[in-house]
Amino acid sequence: MKLKTVSVHIVTYNSADDIAECLSAVLGQDYPVKKIVVVDNASTDGTAEKVRALYHELAQGSARMRIDPLHSVDAAAISSHTAASANCVGSLESPLIPNLVLLENEHNTGFAPAHNQAIAGTTTDYVLVLNPDLTLAPDYISRLVARMEADPRIGSATGKLLLKADHSLVDSTGLWMNKARRAFDRGAGEPADQWNESGEVFGVSGAAAMYARRMIEDISVEGEFFDADFFAYKEDVDVAWRAGLFGWKAYYDAEAIGYHERGWKTSGRSGKAMFIKRISYINRYKMIYKNESSRTLLLTLLNSLPYEIAAHGYTLLKEPRLLGAWTSFFAQRAALKRKRRHIQEKARRRKVGLEGRNEGNS
Repeated sequence: MKLKTVSVHIVTYNSADDIAECLSAVLGQDYPVKKIVVVDNASTDGTAEKVRALYHELAQGSARMRIDPLHSVDAAAISSHTAASANCVGSLESPLIPNLVLLENEHNTGFAPAHNQAIAGTTTDYVLVLNPDLTLAPDYISRLVARMEADPRIGSATGKLLLKADHSLVDSTGLWMNKARRAFDRGAGEPADQWNESGEVFGVSGAAAMYARRMIEDISVEGEFFDADFFAYKEDVDVAWRAGLFGWKAYYDAEAIGYHERGWKTSGRSGKAMFIKRISYINRYKMIYKNESSRTLLLTLLNSLPYEIAAHGYTLLKEPRLLGAWTSFFAQRAALKRKRRHIQEKARRRKVGLEGRNEGNS
């Protein structure tokens, strides 16, 4: 039986310290990877140069390998969102290793747009969205593909992500969302041996998320899988919520292991730029606006009221500049409203269709 194809997509921004280890782990997978796409968002620490050097190092290490001449590609074919700034600067292909493509953006487009750029440039059956500070065990991809192939309704999957600094502690085993529409990494900071049971989850962390192309094509809105207006943070939660509304499953495989350095969430709030805080803050409201149905909105408001009062009381006293994030919400409100209409209408159609099938089977 023909193996399903897989591509690995990595967005880098000043990731020179991590990218070599990340790529080496991808190349060490026991499942064939067709293509690795690295999208560099205008790094200033030599990340792109390090990726290029890795090409040449790999080339010297294999007599069966060839390096294609440097060439440019039609940027519009790569992405309609960041076409002006993207160029394919090199590729490497071999029977032994996957094709590697480096795309360099002239400015930092953000995590979500850059991953949309990579997705648009591949046609594989599965896409692994991977953070550059994450290292995979050799069977990570094979386990997730096998699980997703066993049930075509699974559109996304993740493994047990552990902290690089302490492999006994969990980084993420998927996502969960409470009644106030606050999302969290399942098991974060808890002992890893307490999370040995695989099963369905609300969604998967974008740090090491396997997505089926069948789901990507189904839930994309206006040609975007990740909402480009999010720039970064909570775009994976937004995808998980939308996928669930459309009837897709997410799965956690406790035997697939990854090791995550983990960024701003573990280094404390005080050291974060206001720009980052604003994005993380406002994206939650963008997500609720698009995905919350009219039927459940009042209940969500009631459930979230205590949190909203406490959080905004703190904000007014300690970080009033955070509220400036609402300017982006209102600037994008027309687009958000258009996306909401699409999502809610499609979710209603899916629900009616599912109920009809259930009645027919009863």
